[in-house]
Amino acid sequence: MEKKTIWDLGRDTVDQYRARPKLPLVVVLDNVRSLNNIGSIFRTSDAFLVERVMLCGITATPPSPEIHKTALGAELSVKWEYFPDTLSCIDRLKEEGYTICVLEQVKESVALQQFRPDSHRKYAIVAGHEVHGVDPQVVNAAHTCIEIPQFGTKHSLNVSVSTSVALWHFFSTLYLTEM
Repeated sequence: MEKKTIWDLGRDTVDQYRARPKLPLVVVLDNVRSLNNIGSIFRTSDAFLVERVMLCGITATPPSPEIHKTALGAELSVKWEYFPDTLSCIDRLKEEGYTICVLEQVKESVALQQFRPDSHRKYAIVAGHEVHGVDPQVVNAAHTCIEIPQFGTKHSLNVSVSTSVALWHFFSTLYLTEM
């Protein structure tokens, strides 16, 4: 098999990408400390047509060479906003009609494979700090918590990996089924 070239892939320019319709989906980063994780989440958000990324608390913002290192320019194509605290971001998203879905392991969580996004709703996926997870106040403010089942010896995935898995689930359900 021959590998596809950059021309075969037919990627949009940043301006073309920004003009494309996006999924009714927002990513909220609650105090994510690693700039590499932030960049990776921007890159995945670009791949899956995420509307915007909300950077909250200690989460760093572009421009940043460290974010760019893993985002590879996706921090320029994906819209983003900064909030000093995550709860004010959540409040605003609720006012805008978003269903808040926290990626967290709690007793009332729904397994990701059992969660079925509704194509008539808007969603925000909240991902948290690499060690402490999503702040408990943010968890309590959410409409639901989603958990990615784990079967190995570790209790969780890296925040950028878990966000990517969740984004794929929403994208494949909301976008690919509409094609």
